[in-house]
Amino acid sequence: MGLFDKMFGRGASAAQGQPNAQQRFNELKLKYQSVLNLIDQQQVQLQNLHVQDNKLFIKGTAPSPDAKDEVWNQIKLVDAGYDKDLTCDIGFDAALAAAAAAGGGQGTGGQTYEVKSGDNLSKISKQFYGDADEYMRIYYANRDKLRDPDHIQVGQKLTIPSE
Repeated sequence: MGLFDKMFGRGASAAQGQPNAQQRFNELKLKYQSVLNLIDQQQVQLQNLHVQDNKLFIKGTAPSPDAKDEVWNQIKLVDAGYDKDLTCDIGFDAALAAAAAAGGGQGTGGQTYEVKSGDNLSKISKQFYGDADEYMRIYYANRDKLRDPDHIQVGQKLTIPSE
């Protein structure tokens, strides 16, 4: 399974309950795949990726203003009239960028959790945030240890970012 195969973030559960939401998500994800690839390459930390109002909804935080600009440039290359099928909110957090540059990543200010048998990021997310669809917050905070949100190992110590 790939990094962006599932809808996630606040609102993803509601989106999944809408008729044809998964089909629409797959169509839009395919259309904007180059944008999603760039988001991954630029290490933009996504909080949301789902269908909302029949549009692909992307929300995240870029590690630099240049990364944010590159994502927007790629969106415009894919479709200059993107507002018909895409809602994108990519911000920039200077404090987050400074923490990442210092080697702290998003995990600063969180707590540590040791993975147990039967755990997955959705289950851990439900435990800490009350919402299984917030699992990507944990993934991004541990990107130095995890290559894929679907592959965690018993005994791994994960940083759980504070809410």
